[in-house]
Amino acid sequence: MSIRSSIEPIANWFNTLGTPEPIVHWGHPLMMGIVVFAMGSAAALAGWRGRTLATTNGELASKNKADHRKIAPLMYIFLVLGYTGGVLSLVMQGEPILESPHFITGSVVIALLTINAVIAATGFIGNKEVARTVHAYVGSTALLIMVVHAVFGLKLGLSI
Repeated sequence: MSIRSSIEPIANWFNTLGTPEPIVHWGHPLMMGIVVFAMGSAAALAGWRGRTLATTNGELASKNKADHRKIAPLMYIFLVLGYTGGVLSLVMQGEPILESPHFITGSVVIALLTINAVIAATGFIGNKEVARTVHAYVGSTALLIMVVHAVFGLKLGLSI
């Protein structure tokens, strides 16, 4: 059983709802653009501020770390749901799902953020500084890839 054949019944059901084509076509990029650029930049900024202010302003560093802990998990959930919605949107439009650079970069981002979630869930492997540093750079790399992902997504959206 292929991925497409397992998703098509769900896509067919969504197609019966009469959702306007522009929403099917551009809903995923609009919603994910908000998540990536608003939540992603806020999570990254708060995370880096928490790291860099730790030695000079402990109170502000703690606030930023707390903000990061609030934003990042929600962003991750929204991105995983959006990833699923993007694949579903492609199936609804009869487009291939596994071949595009947009799909590949999206998959890499989800993988990187999953690694980051595991690192954070372990308490940074016993609160080790190296784990916190890896977490910071993996998250920043994921955010940069998200920007490339958005460019690929715009190109894909315009080509459909």
